[in-house]
Amino acid sequence: MSEEIPVLEVRGITKRFPGVLANDHIDLKLFKGRVLGLLGENGAGKSTLMNMIYGLYQPDEGEILINGLPVEIDGPDDAIARGIGMVHQHFQLVDVLTVTENVMLGNESVNGPFLDRETARKRIIEISDTYGLNVNPDAVVQDLPVGIQQRVEIIKALYRRADILILDEPTAVLTPQEIVGLFRIIRTLLDDGVSIIFINHKLKEVLEICDDITVLRRGKLAGHADPKNSTEQSLASLMVGRDVVLQIEKERGKQIDKVMEIQNLTVVDERGVPAVKNVSVDVFSGEILGIAGVQGNGQTELIEAITGLRGVDHGKIILLGDNITGASPRQITMLGAGHVPEDRQRMGMVKPFEVMHNMVLNTYHKSPFSRGIVVNDDAIAENAESLVQEYDVRPPLIHNTMGSLSGGNQQKVIIAREFSRPVKLLIAAQPTRGLDVGSIEFIHKQIVRMRDEGTAVILVSTELDEILSLSDRVAVMFAGEMIDVLPIEEADRDTVGLRMAGSMDSPDRSES
Repeated sequence: MSEEIPVLEVRGITKRFPGVLANDHIDLKLFKGRVLGLLGENGAGKSTLMNMIYGLYQPDEGEILINGLPVEIDGPDDAIARGIGMVHQHFQLVDVLTVTENVMLGNESVNGPFLDRETARKRIIEISDTYGLNVNPDAVVQDLPVGIQQRVEIIKALYRRADILILDEPTAVLTPQEIVGLFRIIRTLLDDGVSIIFINHKLKEVLEICDDITVLRRGKLAGHADPKNSTEQSLASLMVGRDVVLQIEKERGKQIDKVMEIQNLTVVDERGVPAVKNVSVDVFSGEILGIAGVQGNGQTELIEAITGLRGVDHGKIILLGDNITGASPRQITMLGAGHVPEDRQRMGMVKPFEVMHNMVLNTYHKSPFSRGIVVNDDAIAENAESLVQEYDVRPPLIHNTMGSLSGGNQQKVIIAREFSRPVKLLIAAQPTRGLDVGSIEFIHKQIVRMRDEGTAVILVSTELDEILSLSDRVAVMFAGEMIDVLPIEEADRDTVGLRMAGSMDSPDRSES
């Protein structure tokens, strides 16, 4: 019996950029109706490799084969014509257009001089029904939750008849419930003969959904793995090249001084509906307060109010004795607050600016980074050179624009900026979103370090493992209310899970 021919294969693919060898003779095989997990640290070369398969870059060496035949992919249109679709980590959707208009964009069908929206709409409904995507073709994209927006991207690829689908960090911004839904969709696609490359940093998910695994490390092929014979620890070690601590060991934090008081806080969303409802909580130096909850239960609006990014409808926020209710983000920063925002692209950086200038976005006006109105680029560059090394930003080129970095390395720059200056309060919202296991280990250690040095830390994460691993107290938000605050000793997975669903019941442990 002859060996099965891969639907997609890359042989000896190499790609160089000025000063960087991004891919160094990479081999990879994807088989029909299977999921290939592609793992690697931030900057390992995963996105570069996928961008060559999708036609956004051209390889310097090596070849790409589809169904055993060498091909040259000259651009995304060429990739799409060959049955390759890609769902990017940051969605490529136009917010103000409908689902149908987004799906048609670039592949418009016409009826005479007019766009044939109705034919496209019927096909979207057919695809949605076939794969259980449950997407309304008439909805405006900006009104859709992020999980449904991702489904629109999948429909876009299937609408163009893709039978090879690249999913880049598909679960990075999804809730646990949405991840279950995505995996159900993936299994339906596999049954229909679609083949999938699944890029992800969440090793538990890779082991659950993937049939084969390929690992890159610093641009080279580190090896292949069989999910049936692998563990999170073994995959982490293969990615990083050393043993990785997946669970940080730490002592219980000790409350020292009250740093922040949130008193009866109510915050409304863009529709004028209360998103945070009468929330009160104190935050102390020397402890990590974890805020748990399914995405969309008021955590985002609470943090935006605390950091001056959103107005307050009612209540007070006191920071180090000062009433900061309604204060500007700069005023709050100058009082000693650091902020890693949930949405790094919108709130955490300026994409056209160089890395070195993004490192000082909130301190550029202070010594040594400026003298009066004159910016001191030498001091800014020296600061950036130190931080890209300490926080392992790849590539470590401070004159690169932020927009040229991978999502994980953009996050590292923001983390470096906020963690490297003295702050009394650190607000970290989804601090490890899109980061690899080695970077997560480092960031977790830094959060604990800051706590141990007397910083008050507010940690917001949709990753329950992260909340339970790092927090000293766990506050749970549901439907805009902070329904419980638990010492970590009482905050087991079952109890917190019930609170996240809005229940104040005790877990039923009769089966354990």
